Amino acid sequence: MSPDVRPVSVDADGIALSGLMSEPADGPTRAVIVALHGGGMNAGYFDGQAHPDVSLLALGARLGYTVLALDRPGYGASADRFPRGQRLTAQATTVRAAIAAFTARHAPHAGTLLLGHSFGAKVALAAAADNGVRGLLGVDVSGCGRRLAVNPALIGGEAGVGLRRLNWGPLGLYPLQTFQVSHRVVAPVPALEVRAVVGWTKLSAVILPRVRVPVRLTFAEHEAWWRHDDDEIADLTARLSAAPRIAVDRLPHAGHNISLGWTARAYHLKALAFAEECLAQARHTAPRQF
Repeated sequence: MSPDVRPVSVDADGIALSGLMSEPADGPTRAVIVALHGGGMNAGYFDGQAHPDVSLLALGARLGYTVLALDRPGYGASADRFPRGQRLTAQATTVRAAIAAFTARHAPHAGTLLLGHSFGAKVALAAAADNGVRGLLGVDVSGCGRRLAVNPALIGGEAGVGLRRLNWGPLGLYPLQTFQVSHRVVAPVPALEVRAVVGWTKLSAVILPRVRVPVRLTFAEHEAWWRHDDDEIADLTARLSAAPRIAVDRLPHAGHNISLGWTARAYHLKALAFAEECLAQARHTAPRQF
């Protein structure tokens, strides 16, 4: 782990979730960033060790944020309890409980930004639906569209050249040591997550219109799992009909695993800038809340 990043256990209504956290060294936190990893990864995805510029946990704390990277249900401490994982809506419920418990202890008066990657993006959007997270400022997602660009049979398959291209893109997009330390962040994909990815197009049509906070969408230049042409993005943003603001960013020189690549710092800074914008909006609309 990076300096000042430490392991944490969060009780989500009787479900123990493991993860990593960091806090500002001085002064109160500006907000809480709750980061949710993708399928086949764990919370360490947000504390990459291949280069000092890669870790969201380290950067967030330096800029005044409390950052919680959770091992989603079916990963880390909950893997034995949920060997097949949890369905997407059940994960959202568990994550909501974890956020409530964590913020009550570590930052009871701060707002929260949900940051999700790939499958974690789906969980973040589902958790945000219907104002399900108290003090929610916004949702920042990457590596997730509505329609797959690949054969669904590849999801959860055996590692090989094809899956490596989908998950990473050109290997030169990542610090060299990324693949020497990647065993620390990869994990088996629970079976229920494989099914949920296939059903996301239909389920997203129900979830997305119920998200009522600002949303930021990032697509890597070499994103290969999801369709993200202009028509697809127009369809995706149209589904977010209740979001007061939607920002779309295309990140050059990046592959699907954005937070582990050379452009991780650029992405994380943009995500934290989005959090600042959401904080400003929250202060304007409810000045006594944050």
